Amino acid sequence: MIQLFLEQADSTGGRDDESAHPVISLLNQLGETIWKAIVAAGCRSESRLWLCNTISRLSTLPRRGQRDIFVSLLRSEPRGRTIGSLLLQMMFDERPDMTGPVIARRSHLLEQFFKGNPGRVHEWFSSFDSSGGSDHKKGAKALSQFAFVNRDICWEELQWKGKHGQSPAMVATKPHYFLDLDIQRTMENFIEYLPEFWSSTEFAESLRDGEILSVDSVYFLELFIDFMYQENARDVWEVVSDFLLEEPFSALCQRLLIGLEESDFSIFLKLFGDYMRTTMNYKESDTSSHWMEIVLSKYKDYASIDQLLLLNAVISQGRQLLRVIYDEECRGEKKKIRDIILEISKYLKDAKSFVSFLEESKRKKTVEVMKLIGLQSWVVHYRLSEECLDTDSWESLFITNGIKFRKSGKYSILQYESEDDSVTDLDGKASNVFRRRKKNRKRKKRGRSNEYNDDGDDLLDFDMINEGQGLQTGGASWLLSTDGFSSSWTAVDLPEHLANHCFNAWIKQITLQLTARANTR
Repeated sequence: MIQLFLEQADSTGGRDDESAHPVISLLNQLGETIWKAIVAAGCRSESRLWLCNTISRLSTLPRRGQRDIFVSLLRSEPRGRTIGSLLLQMMFDERPDMTGPVIARRSHLLEQFFKGNPGRVHEWFSSFDSSGGSDHKKGAKALSQFAFVNRDICWEELQWKGKHGQSPAMVATKPHYFLDLDIQRTMENFIEYLPEFWSSTEFAESLRDGEILSVDSVYFLELFIDFMYQENARDVWEVVSDFLLEEPFSALCQRLLIGLEESDFSIFLKLFGDYMRTTMNYKESDTSSHWMEIVLSKYKDYASIDQLLLLNAVISQGRQLLRVIYDEECRGEKKKIRDIILEISKYLKDAKSFVSFLEESKRKKTVEVMKLIGLQSWVVHYRLSEECLDTDSWESLFITNGIKFRKSGKYSILQYESEDDSVTDLDGKASNVFRRRKKNRKRKKRGRSNEYNDDGDDLLDFDMINEGQGLQTGGASWLLSTDGFSSSWTAVDLPEHLANHCFNAWIKQITLQLTARANTR
């Protein structure tokens, strides 16, 4: 039976156990083999996406902190231009009203934007009200207002499609006559003879909401990059800073990090780690992301970004990692992983050997401790996926490891009796689980029907294994004490849930030692 070692054990009983060193050596071999499988399956880029998603879920970073980190990255020329383009595009998409005033203050520059470009002219200046009213839009509104206010100098420059022009008085009573303007010829005249229009209040106001960005976002991206890095325009940097303060950290990470080159991404991780190292309060935390905050605060201890990608994969992406290992490109690594895990399980056979493993792990750097605990939690995930295949095996696991459980009807109103025999309504808490969605990644498999591994077992697809678990457990689900009986867990989700629970429990057992060292380094 799989031992989860969830109980706080007496550390005095395991220090002389010689199993700790072989376990650590085997876990390091396991990490190397898992990484080879990720690379062999062509999933390194995917593992970076996993890391970006994990970072995006960090919730303790204050808004000023996220602003300072991204501004530091933006200021690091020439690399800053890459993330600058990504950030500006995000601003154009999400908050054009923040960038519009920047353009409005420099409206005269857009004379060159429209010069010799009929498409831009037509899109911006042709939106006259066709219903007979005066509810003109975009540049058409600016053109009509400027024409009336300055009719003594500009009315002659209006070019009409008919045989004769229209007088200001006539157009004032019938605004739809503006539909008869030859917009292209009129704006050519404005460009050549009326520079006052491009600096006018009327034209600037038409730009203020930022809708002009949609006419040619690439042009305005280049323009804003020049404002930031050639002119070092203070008002542009202020707008960027305000956007970074207002936008959620998760949105910034999801839009910006995945588009960075590896060198730029590494700089971001270093900046994040520097900020966390100087500001974070090292203490025991129940948040699922606290481990990542600690790890990033020690980012300088990593030899390469690959180590961080591996650590994140085994801790936060256990299910996806299993899918990678069951890929047909990883047959050799899959067998080696199975053999290593069998060896680890032989050494960690009781509480004494596990305490010895924890005690030996404590002597290493924080990053190494996280890696070892993370790999061991993934060993639990792997074994649960392989060995717990029916209802009886799951319930035996719960009993053996002191996990209280209750059968759950997935769609019923759930109740359970607490230890003091009172009854607690779980309807509200249990409803969260109904929103869970199974994520499936379809892969083309070549020659699956006749493939066997070296042990003679069928090389099953991981999704088939999950489906098999569902059938053998009869769709059973349980409420567990591991999360306060708040969610209903099925055999498909239990390996990941219990592995994460083990990781958090084990980290808590060594939190005091980790945080004490973190405060002294």
